[in-house]
Amino acid sequence: MGIVFRKETFRDDFSFRNSPANIRRFPFPFDRDAYMYAVNIEAHTKGRPGTVFENGIDVDEHYVSEMQDRALVLAEDPLRCQSLPHMELAGWDLLELLMEQQAGGYPEHFELHREGLNWRWINRPLGIDDRFVFGDVSTLPYGPMEYITRQSQGDFCLLDQRDDNLWMDAGIVTTQADWSLDFDIGMNFMEWHAPVPRAHEMGVFDRALKFMLNLRHGHPMRRFNWTMTINPRLDTSPENYHKWGPERTTVTTENVGDKVHLRVELQSFWRLPRSNAVVFPIRCYLLKLDELVTVPKWARRMHRVLRDLPQDLVDYKGMTRWRPLAIDYLAAFDDGAPTSPGFWPD
Repeated sequence: MGIVFRKETFRDDFSFRNSPANIRRFPFPFDRDAYMYAVNIEAHTKGRPGTVFENGIDVDEHYVSEMQDRALVLAEDPLRCQSLPHMELAGWDLLELLMEQQAGGYPEHFELHREGLNWRWINRPLGIDDRFVFGDVSTLPYGPMEYITRQSQGDFCLLDQRDDNLWMDAGIVTTQADWSLDFDIGMNFMEWHAPVPRAHEMGVFDRALKFMLNLRHGHPMRRFNWTMTINPRLDTSPENYHKWGPERTTVTTENVGDKVHLRVELQSFWRLPRSNAVVFPIRCYLLKLDELVTVPKWARRMHRVLRDLPQDLVDYKGMTRWRPLAIDYLAAFDDGAPTSPGFWPD
C-alpha cells in the first residue's frame, strides 16, 4: 500500500496538517528533559518500520505539496539553487543516490531503469516519466542536481572537500531555518557555521568537521537540529524575512497551540563515489504544539526543554517574544511525571 499524499499549503492559508500516524513518526529531537548543543552524530542506518529512519531518504505524506512549494520558491528566486561549475559531477552522484534511495524504498511510487548510460526515471506522484543519458546534461530539463532535488523533500548542500575543509559549492535550499545559500555559497564549514552561539567555544564544530572529512562512501551518518517556527512555513529564509518575521508577533494565548511549530531537521551526510564530495541533506519536519501534545511523553519533555533553555539560545532561535506563551500552554500537559529515556513515544 502506497503513501496517501496530502493536498496542503505552507503559505497563505497554511492548510498543512499531520495525520495521526505522521505525528507518531515525527523525529522528536530530545532524548532527555534538557537540551544542549552536541555533535550528536550517529550512523544513518535503516531503522524501525513506520519511522523516518525506515529508509535512507524519507518520503512522507507531505511529499507532493512540498515539491509544489519548492517550485514556487524557485520561480520567485532562482538563486535558491546554485552550483559552481566544478560541482557538476557531484550533481550526477546526487541524482544517482536519490533515485536509488527513492526507488528502493518506495517502489510503488518511483522506478529507476538502467541500460548502461541510458536511464529511465518514473516518478508517479509528480507524473514524471523521463529518459536521459547519465552524464549528459543536455538530456535533462535542468542540471542533474536541480532535476532530482526538485523531486526530493528537504534541502541539499553539496560540499567539495579540499584544503582539509568542506566548501559549500552547490545546493538547493528552499526550506531553511533563517540562512541563505546565496550568502553561504563558496564558504567553508567554519565560515557558514560562524553565527551559532556556544558551539564554537565548546569545540563542537571542530569535532564535526574532523569527523566529516573522514566520512566513508557507503557509511552515511545523521544528526538532529531543531528550532521553532510560527505557522507551518517551510521557507523561513532571510530573503523572505519580511513575510515570516512579523508572524512572531501574532501568537496569543488563544492560538499558541495552532501557530507555534516544532521544526526539526534530520540532517544526514553521505560521501559520493565519483566526485568524493559530501552531500548534506537537511530534511525539515513540522509539528504544531496542538499535535505534539497528543503524545504525552513529548508534551512533558517539550515543556521542560523550552522552560529551561538558556537565554542566548532562546535569542538565537528567535523565541524571545512568544516563548512564555508556549511554556504556559505546555505546562498544562506536564503533570511532573518522569519521562522514559529516548526519543520515541511510550
